[in-house]
Amino acid sequence: MEETSIIISGFGGQGTLFAGQVLAYAAMDNGYEVTWIPSYGPEMRGGTAHCTVIISETLIGSPLVRYPDIVLALNLPSVDKYEPLMPENGVLIANSSLVNREFERQEIRTLLLPANQIAEDIGMSRLANMVMTGSMVKMEPILTMEMIKAALEEHIPERHRETLSMNYKALERGYAFAEKELG
Repeated sequence: MEETSIIISGFGGQGTLFAGQVLAYAAMDNGYEVTWIPSYGPEMRGGTAHCTVIISETLIGSPLVRYPDIVLALNLPSVDKYEPLMPENGVLIANSSLVNREFERQEIRTLLLPANQIAEDIGMSRLANMVMTGSMVKMEPILTMEMIKAALEEHIPERHRETLSMNYKALERGYAFAEKELG
């Protein structure tokens, strides 16, 4: 891995920014160079929210990403926006709970997973972001599951500490879903 750019995009309140923070912390805690840039739409909860994470073994020249290597799209507007911008062999993972169409591009690696449904099955609908993150670890293992779990353990806000085991479970379910779908 020279440099990998990741965009996590969805509605405000879906945990897109937190998922990006977890990836950034996991990379930083393991000696990688990292940028994390949040972006909010007109209102936080219910508006658009996305973040850009760049993970690199060398210094990062620019924190801006025009053509993301990996996109975690938690809603349909995110798929519509980023699918056309991805480079060949990029990874696009979409939340089929909120995306009601197939992917248009054949030359990128894709996965539709019911992140909201899996999160609800675990018992916490807010964990769709971690389900998506777990599937990313399987599809593009730039970070390991152990690195991400350690970052959660180290950096989860105190007020959410009791959800740590459920976050782990969401990561594992996302990983398992990707493993089953992709063989």
